Order: sequence, then C-alpha cells, then structure tokens
Amino acid sequence: MKTVFVNPSKIERKWHVIDAEGKTVGKVATKAAELLRGKHKPCFTPHQEVGDYVIVVNAEKVQLTGRKAENKLYYRHSGYPGALRVENFAKMIRRKPQFPLEHAVRGMLPKNRLGRKLFKNLHVYAGGAHPHAAQKPEPIEL
Repeated sequence: MKTVFVNPSKIERKWHVIDAEGKTVGKVATKAAELLRGKHKPCFTPHQEVGDYVIVVNAEKVQLTGRKAENKLYYRHSGYPGALRVENFAKMIRRKPQFPLEHAVRGMLPKNRLGRKLFKNLHVYAGGAHPHAAQKPEPIEL
C-alpha cells in the first residue's frame, strides 16, 4: 500500500463557524483544533497543512465548569525580575474576550512552524458578528 500525499494546491479547504455561546472552553477548542489540523479529512497528513478555516463567534459568552472562573490563572512575564503578571479567567474574559479560546487552541496545535501557520487560520470574535460572510462558512454543532 502506498502513502498518498496530496498536492497543497489541490486541497479543498472549507470555512466553518462555531458558536461558543454557553459552551465550555475545552469543547470549543478541541473541535476548532481538529478542524484546523485537518484530522477530520481522509487525506490528513501530519506534516502538511490540510485543515480548514475556523471562525469562533460569541467568545465572550464561553463558560468554564465548576469554580474555574476564579481558580484558572493565566500567566505572563516581561522578562524583567519581579515582572510576573497573573490574571484569572473572569478578569481575562472582561479584558480580552477572545484570549482564553485562542490560548486553548494554540496549546492543542503543534509547537513548530506548522502550528504557527495553522493558528493563522483561526478567527475568534467576541460578539456574534464576523466579516467572513462571503466565504459562506458552514455552522458546526457541538
């Protein structure tokens, strides 16, 4: 049996839209990462970009289970001594509504240049509107 390699110019790439309202961060991020990577396609190849484009709307209305809204922490450091900043999910969703979903999806993609390229195919919007209507995205149910 021969391994089939698809020519990148012949890959059919679709647009999908996921409504994150009332859904948990992990469920939305898992589905988005699967679509971005292309694992749902029979022509999936780990080292090629065969995935689709993903639009996530209503990112500000995403939820966490249990008490994670207060307990889940996001860290950032500027590189200077004593410059570690910590913010919980509740504050982060108010300040940057799309960051928790982007952070979760980025963690599920490969940690190399392919992962950085795939991440550019993700579009997260805080509200329900998006400017990609011309691409005719298909809604995805979770």
